[in-house]
Order: sequence, then structure tokens, then C-alpha cells
Amino acid sequence: MSRSLPEDPLIRSLVIQARRAQVSRRTMLQGAGIGAAALTLAACSSGGDDRPSPATDNSKNDPTLTWANWSLYLDEDDNGNHPTLDKFQDATGITVDYRVDIDDNNSYYAKVKDQLKLGQDIGADVACLTDWMVARWIRLGYTQELDAANIPNKKNLEPSLVDVDFDKGRTHSLPWQGGFAGICWNKAKIPNGLKSVNDLWKPELKGRVGVLSEMRDTIGLIMLQNGVDISGDFSNDDFSAAIEVFRKQVEVGQIRNIKGNSYIDDLANEDTLAAIVWSGDVTTLNLENGDRWEFAIPEAGGTIWNDNFLVPIGSPRKSNAEKLIDFYYDPEIAAEVAAWVNYITPVVGAREAAEAIDPELVENQLIFPNEETLSQVKRFRSLTPAEEQSFGSEFQSVLIGA
Repeated sequence: MSRSLPEDPLIRSLVIQARRAQVSRRTMLQGAGIGAAALTLAACSSGGDDRPSPATDNSKNDPTLTWANWSLYLDEDDNGNHPTLDKFQDATGITVDYRVDIDDNNSYYAKVKDQLKLGQDIGADVACLTDWMVARWIRLGYTQELDAANIPNKKNLEPSLVDVDFDKGRTHSLPWQGGFAGICWNKAKIPNGLKSVNDLWKPELKGRVGVLSEMRDTIGLIMLQNGVDISGDFSNDDFSAAIEVFRKQVEVGQIRNIKGNSYIDDLANEDTLAAIVWSGDVTTLNLENGDRWEFAIPEAGGTIWNDNFLVPIGSPRKSNAEKLIDFYYDPEIAAEVAAWVNYITPVVGAREAAEAIDPELVENQLIFPNEETLSQVKRFRSLTPAEEQSFGSEFQSVLIGA
């Protein structure tokens, strides 16, 4: 039995849109090609003494801000406005140019890397990128250190996200949203369900399996199935063993497709009946096509990732960016965003605030996971430059041959 919607028009609009038409912020991640691989492998320098210096902050004289983000990754009303962003502008007097500029971590990096290396303004004062790409920017000296005094709401950061290996204490980044990678299946065609990654390799599913083109998720799940802790100090051999499982399933035709978000279409038209997927996408899939699919974290574990706020080295409006970050760490604001995007909010207190918006939201483990759920997932550790190059090459060798 569905619950009644809130009376407040703004909140009502957010909830309706959250239930009917979410699309993953990863929509543009369609099939990792050789070009993307080249961008990845070309960016593995560990940095040196020629690191750029941060720009002088001119926020006091320039009350503007440009925010680069992914598509459909912020609350939006029927007129295309962003209610929470409007609140921020009204409260601070800072005018925000919100740009859907990021369609892929690698392609965005390719556009701005030359300017970053020179310490120039890339046209974004704050950007939201995925953990492993943020690790690269921090390693190369392409981010500015955040002033905690300007972000008092940082205290609301989920404790488990404070000391990540690429940014201890979160001095250069703060999470925006997060999600899981796990397995999904067509409930009508696979009535007994799936429990593990190995279940994807069952003979009856030959040629009907899809996997993600994101290396850290597809290979991460296979490594977990092999008993490897992807958050720990795993070896080259551990990674290569998972690659060989992947290669074999591609070569024998078990895996039909290796894609980004377009795998949703394959599930919807039953080109594939089971897949390695992103959690938020399954919510979208069921909303748009009926409740036909089930998502699960595999018995051996799933992956968890975050996209993160960072301030590029050449931004002359760092204080303005910090005010924006602080605003979105207010639990009530974070709850409004969660109601629309259906991904994991990193803000403590947002769960209670979301319950006032729509009680059903807080029951969804894909949005507000409890400790039991979080104990089932691992974050793929940051790679060294050498690992990033060698692992990326191994993964691409399978994609090229697929």
C-alpha cells in the first residue's frame, strides 16, 4: 500500500519525480573504448616538484561560482530549476552556474588536464568526480586544500568516509553521493534468483549476461568472489586472476555485453537477463519498466563508490565553493537531494530529515544503507600509478578482444 505524498508543493514535486523518472548520473558511460583507455594510461604520472600553486582566492570580490557535475544528479523541478540550489543562491547571494559538464571521468579529465598542470582556471570552481579520479587529482597536486573553518557542516560527514586512503581526514575532498555495484536479474526469467557472481556463469545464462565497463566494479566483484579484499593490499596476481575469469567468460560467449549505463536497455529488452549493475540504476529500471528486476549485493560482497566535491587548483573562488559544499552538508538539504537522485547520501542526519519528506525513502537500503548492508561492500583501494597503467592495460585487452 503506497503512502500519501507530503502536502508541501516543493517536497511533493521532489518525491513524485524521485519515484517516477530517475536516470543514473552515469548515463553517458557507454562502453569503455580505446580512447578512454588511452586517457587513463596517459595520466599516471605521480607528480613532482613542478606542481602548480593554488590560485589566489577572489571570492570576496566575485560572488559567483561554477559547479561541474553529472547529468540528473541534483534535485530538479518540472521547470528545470534546482530548488536546493535556488535556496543556496538566495541565502548567500552567490550566483551559481550549474553545468552538466561531466559525462565520464576520463573524458572530463582529458578536457582539463593541460590547464590543471599549469594551475589555470578550468572553468569550474567545484567539480564532482569518482573516488579513483579524485585520487589522481590529489596525487598530482590538482586540488586545493579545503578550509574546514568554512565548512562547519563537515561534522555531518559519515564517519566511515573520513579517512579514505586517497585523502586522509578529507582535507581535499568531500563526498557528494555514493552507490553500490552488485548483481541484478530478471525475476520472471530467473525465479530462483542469483546469490553470487559465479551464478552469472551458469550454463543456462550463456549469452544473456551483461557486465560494466567500469574496471573497478566488474573486476572488483570478481576479485571479491575469488576471496580477495579489494580494499586491502592485494597483489598483481590477484588482479590478473580476476582478469582471466573475465576473459574466459567473454571468450566463451557467457558475457554478451560490456557497457556503461546502456546495459539498462539490454535488461529492459531482455537482451540480457542478468548483469553486474549500479544500484541506483535498478531503481530507475523498475520505475520506468515495472517491478521486474531484483538487485542484490553478492554473497562475497559488492563494491561501493562515491563521487566527491573537489576544488580545482586554478579556481579563484575557493571560499564560494566551500560555502556551497557546506550548504549541501546540511541534513535537510541532503535529504531533499536524496529524495530526487536515489543514491547514498554521505550526510549524517539526512535519514531523519528524509523521513519527514517520505517515510518510504528511509526504508530503502540503496539510499540509506544500515551497518549490516555496509558491512557487505568494499571500496576498491587507490592504485599506484604503475598499477593504474598495468591493470588498465589488462582490462582493456579483454574489451578490445570482446
